[in-house]
Amino acid sequence: MKRILIVEDDQSIANLQRDYLELSGYSVKMVNNGTDGLRVLKEEAFELVILDIMLPDIDGFEVLKTIRENDDIPVLLVSARAEEIYKVNGLGLGADDYITKPFSSGELVARVGAHLKKFERMKERFGKGMEGSTIQIRGLELQKEARRVFVNGNEVVLAQKEFDLLLFLVQYPNRVFGKEELFERIWGMDAMSDASTVTVHIARIREKIEETPSKPQYIGTVWGSGYRFMV
Repeated sequence: MKRILIVEDDQSIANLQRDYLELSGYSVKMVNNGTDGLRVLKEEAFELVILDIMLPDIDGFEVLKTIRENDDIPVLLVSARAEEIYKVNGLGLGADDYITKPFSSGELVARVGAHLKKFERMKERFGKGMEGSTIQIRGLELQKEARRVFVNGNEVVLAQKEFDLLLFLVQYPNRVFGKEELFERIWGMDAMSDASTVTVHIARIREKIEETPSKPQYIGTVWGSGYRFMV
């Protein structure tokens, strides 16, 4: 049984989410603040987190940052804030989806199921059958199973989606991908955002792996078309 953690300070909303998820066969645990959410994640194993942004102690963005330092599990942000800047910020920090309140419980269950299945496919694609496999291109090294990146022997830390995006591009050298296609491949069509999220992630990856981000040697921009990994 898949275990879901709900971090939500509105008890009525949390209860409704729990009831629908349990009816759909999931095991659910609820906490009402970010501090408890991070503590529980250290103590117990979960397959997915539903995380409210507006929490009474530390906001959901800070909780998400901490989660992404240690874990790749799917995180679904929920918020009453519908402004694009909140969505871009949340997805840029590594959230897998952004759901605007109010939303139907049926939609939530469908999104949870979709992201769990996608995460399993990603683990199978980037994990099983590639244990110990490493990609080395010039001074860049990607360790697929360990999800580690080194530049000229020095490790750089990438967020979950940053790593997924870089690995995807590396596996198709010199092929040009549009922002929309990259967004669909990495985030999935069910994510509540747009292709501008890809631009944000490319910029962050370049800051971490390129000696001069404005003159990249790894991820090139093909104006009017998209991006490609240059070999």
